[in-house]
Amino acid sequence: METPNLRKAGMEHILENWVEEYSDQVFRVCYLYLSDYALAEDALQDTWVKAWKALTRQSDFPEREKTWLMRIAINTCKDYARTAWFRHVDRRTAAEEFPEAHLSTVQPDHSLSMVVMGLPGKYKQVILLYYYQGLTLDETGKALGLTRSCVYRRLKKAEELLRKEWIGGNEL
Repeated sequence: METPNLRKAGMEHILENWVEEYSDQVFRVCYLYLSDYALAEDALQDTWVKAWKALTRQSDFPEREKTWLMRIAINTCKDYARTAWFRHVDRRTAAEEFPEAHLSTVQPDHSLSMVVMGLPGKYKQVILLYYYQGLTLDETGKALGLTRSCVYRRLKKAEELLRKEWIGGNEL
């Protein structure tokens, strides 16, 4: 039988590995969702705290940790977005304002990023997870608590909205 101290040490090691492997990706999702560097850092830290608490409560580890962590991060960002202060601030961020370490996720033509950031939340979420994070439809669904078909429909609607906005606002 495993002692509590051995289990805790094993969980600490697992969490340390996750922090090392996924911090940049989780931060990007938080930043793209919140459009604020300091809030994204706070959300990243809260994500790790929530992941730690969840690990200590459950007996087995999630089968796809990246999806599980993204779900925690998105829910944390949703909590932040519910605050009164957050609702009264323009959250769209110009691509030039993205943090230096994360500019590689931004398209060379920054207007497309602005169009994505202007999408309604439910469509922006699927775009960010599917295209920016490279999750599959199933993983995106698990991260958002949606079925695969719902994610597919939202993704198609988001693509349609992007296409209309892009063609309407830019010359091809």
